[in-house]
Amino acid sequence: MLETSARLLRLLSLLQTPREWTGAELAQRLGVTARTVRTDVERLRGLGYPVHATRGALGGYRLGAGAALPPLLLDDEEAIAVAVGLRTAAAGAVAGIEENALRALTKLEQVLPSPLRRRVSAVATQTVRVPGSGPVVSPEVLLAVAAACRDREQLRFDYRDHDGAPSLRTVEPYRLVNWGSRWYLVAWDIARADWRTFRADRMAPRTPAGPRFVPRELPDDAVTHVMRGVGSAAWRFRARVIVHAPAEAVAARINPSIGTVEPVDENNCTLETGSDSVEMLAVYLGLLGADFTVTGPPELTAVLRQLSARYQRATRPS
Repeated sequence: MLETSARLLRLLSLLQTPREWTGAELAQRLGVTARTVRTDVERLRGLGYPVHATRGALGGYRLGAGAALPPLLLDDEEAIAVAVGLRTAAAGAVAGIEENALRALTKLEQVLPSPLRRRVSAVATQTVRVPGSGPVVSPEVLLAVAAACRDREQLRFDYRDHDGAPSLRTVEPYRLVNWGSRWYLVAWDIARADWRTFRADRMAPRTPAGPRFVPRELPDDAVTHVMRGVGSAAWRFRARVIVHAPAEAVAARINPSIGTVEPVDENNCTLETGSDSVEMLAVYLGLLGADFTVTGPPELTAVLRQLSARYQRATRPS
């Protein structure tokens, strides 16, 4: 009986890999006959595992989706990954799943072997959360948006901008991006005929979803698009600077949330950047590691002159 149980676990582990197994392959892996494999498959089906079989020379067995969730078989590293993910979700930015995540984590930790439990516990005891609560998004919103992205269906939703002004948007949704404690949707705004980035916690999807659409080519990868959009949206001061260095060298020193770089010639480029503080913007420019020319805004020019005079005074002999 023990041998049979161990064999069933081994068979389940093989079937959980994303491929189709022939009866002969399974029999060879398990060291049994093809008839025993068929018997064990029926045992798994009796336990609730939806094992699908296809006939023919190219047929085989694979584990599919069923009507109910059967017990899952995880290896050590998978169990650790799930436990860490549940602990993160229990204190994360998705509202309403904290209690469920904690219940699932408790069940998992009860059956973890001692060495694995100690590794998972180390994450909890040695991790410090920064106080404060950021924006939260409901799992229903994430599920609705993700489904529209997957099915290539237009999405209609009520939206509040950063000033709280409401609007109704109709978009072609492409990607959900999780950045820090926030979730963002990269989408093509149909009314504005342009790419837009939306914060998921400010969205209230309407049902049913709209018609299907033909996918467009993203202007860049989703993460870069979000970083550029979110960074520039928060800028209070903006500047277009000529940097006297190759564009590749300047781009290597900044990320897309800081600004965009365009080449002028082999030795010069333009940097469009900004900040909510003109003093911080002046400091950023001083850290580029290259000479630059600024024509505005006037507030930035004034601060740069003040800093220049201050640095000169700081280096004079006493």
